[in-house]
Amino acid sequence: MSSSKQSEQSGRCEKATFAAGCFWGVEAAFAKVPGVFSTQVGYTGGHTENPTYKEVCTDRTGHAEAVEVTYDPAQISYQQLLDVFWSIHDPTTLNRQGPDVGSQYRSAIFYHNKDQQRAAEASKRRLEQSRRFDKPIVTEILPASQFYRAEEYHQRYFEKHSLPSCHVPAR
Repeated sequence: MSSSKQSEQSGRCEKATFAAGCFWGVEAAFAKVPGVFSTQVGYTGGHTENPTYKEVCTDRTGHAEAVEVTYDPAQISYQQLLDVFWSIHDPTTLNRQGPDVGSQYRSAIFYHNKDQQRAAEASKRRLEQSRRFDKPIVTEILPASQFYRAEEYHQRYFEKHSLPSCHVPAR
């Protein structure tokens, strides 16, 4: 049995939730990270119960396309997950990533506890102070709310279709 599997069974795994544009690429990036036990794509941060992909794409549900990451903190820290998050998208574009436009493609960190909140806020401050980006960082930092798993055909989409990720590293 893998150590990640053992960690999940012993209850040591934690959850982290990130939105950084199209969830296919975000999931593909996190799925490759050592210490990540599992990923699932879905919708969170909105007001519609049990939204469908079609509803979320109308930009009227308030939900973001997001990835819920289950990870073993003994193998990877939340800070390291934040570093991955910042590296895979442009956190300065409001409600868009590349050609995808709408609030469902916004940049957001959905924290699950006060430690995650503090880490996310500190990480964002450090990135702002680094002046890595010419424009202001618009990433929201919000409490995690109900996460609705997306339809099965969206799960591990790039893997199922042998496609490369659409996310390019942020500068």
